[in-house]
Amino acid sequence: MTEKLIEVKDLKKDYVNDEVVTSVLHGVSFDIHEGEFVAIMGPSGSGKSTLMHILGFLDNLTYGQFFFKGRDVSNLDEDELARIRNEEVGFVFQAFHLLPKTSVYNNVKLPLLYDKAKDDDIKVRSAIKAVGLEHRINNFSNQLSGGEKQRVAIARALVNKPSIIFADEPTGNLDSKSGNAIMEILEGLNDMGHTIILVTHETDTAKHAKRIIKIVDGLIAEDYEVNDRRRAKDGNQLMK
Repeated sequence: MTEKLIEVKDLKKDYVNDEVVTSVLHGVSFDIHEGEFVAIMGPSGSGKSTLMHILGFLDNLTYGQFFFKGRDVSNLDEDELARIRNEEVGFVFQAFHLLPKTSVYNNVKLPLLYDKAKDDDIKVRSAIKAVGLEHRINNFSNQLSGGEKQRVAIARALVNKPSIIFADEPTGNLDSKSGNAIMEILEGLNDMGHTIILVTHETDTAKHAKRIIKIVDGLIAEDYEVNDRRRAKDGNQLMK
């Protein structure tokens, strides 16, 4: 059995605005182990993005407990959240969030600006190779296709060798062929041992994962292994 990476118990999240309390998560509990590929799925407004923000140390829960690698991280301050986020988590977003008129190399290198360890060049080139973009390493991000931009975003998420990668609607801005290529890269990374948490509202995308957690109205409606799992076929083979 692999190590338990994440454990949440009765997690609740409320937002307060002008004394009006809006409850988004109403008490969710689950575990995620190292090496899993989990899709958190739900319609808009279900609470899936809020859950991702908490699991990715972008936000704090209101009630309940959140254990990361066995440590209770439920009520950490902003500095400690930022430290863990920078060291342990990689993010891939729908909108790419790349710096324009900046090379692929320098976009991927960004998370290493605060890295005390060296070997930055080796880390950057290894991450770019992992997504098959060595031939684009000196191109500016605004010279790339949408699929290539998302590959750069994945390389940037990989460069710090995080414990977990969050992919938030990673194919949302892509055509089907480019989206399939991105899912193939994520599948390949998972096959190599990376823990992936995919956030999506699309059933077909969620089925690339090995497990689906469905969120409806701030509660877990279903949590199950994917028996009819899809595997991407049209993308380029992941480079190792």
